[in-house]
Amino acid sequence: MLSVHGRKPAAVVVEPIAKIFLKMGLTPNAVTVVGTLVTIGIAVSLIPTGHLVWAAVLSGLFAAFDMLDGTMARMTRGGSKFGAILDASCDRITDGALFCAIAWWLIFTDNAHASTVVACMITLVSSQVISYVKAKGEAQGFTMVGGLVERPERLIVGLVGIGLEGLGLPWAIEIALWALAIGSIFTVYQRLMIAARQDES
Repeated sequence: MLSVHGRKPAAVVVEPIAKIFLKMGLTPNAVTVVGTLVTIGIAVSLIPTGHLVWAAVLSGLFAAFDMLDGTMARMTRGGSKFGAILDASCDRITDGALFCAIAWWLIFTDNAHASTVVACMITLVSSQVISYVKAKGEAQGFTMVGGLVERPERLIVGLVGIGLEGLGLPWAIEIALWALAIGSIFTVYQRLMIAARQDES
């Protein structure tokens, strides 16, 4: 939902930063790769070691790179096909790193109940399927727009969950992960139905 409706409000902050980066000579692809590497480093170093609040804050800041590269591309030559593939691939990698790091912390540090680990695994797998269904649908010529839990919602809920857990709020990560697991499964269904309706028309 936020990927559709949240871009215009965010543009007020993102566009000036994008202009500065372009003046510095940075390319959209470079910003994509740097943002991905830093975000992965934050997730795999801070979350497993229990630095959840810092992980949430820093991951949230660097997740903004996901909007910066696209904005930079639109400000220059409109982006490239390779840039779009690189951006989508890096998104999948950072999502995987984030939820793998959370799963590691749940298992080896928090000694979480098995059901919470299951919710994390469901979120990890379904997040990849959500993106795959969209990509496959668009390759078939369908318009795949919208869904309950897209990448922005997934990042916000996941990072808020670990941040609040780090601050000592009981059940924060459990609630966040189960909300994401259920919402992600529903989003897979939503996108399949979007494709099915267009195939019938």
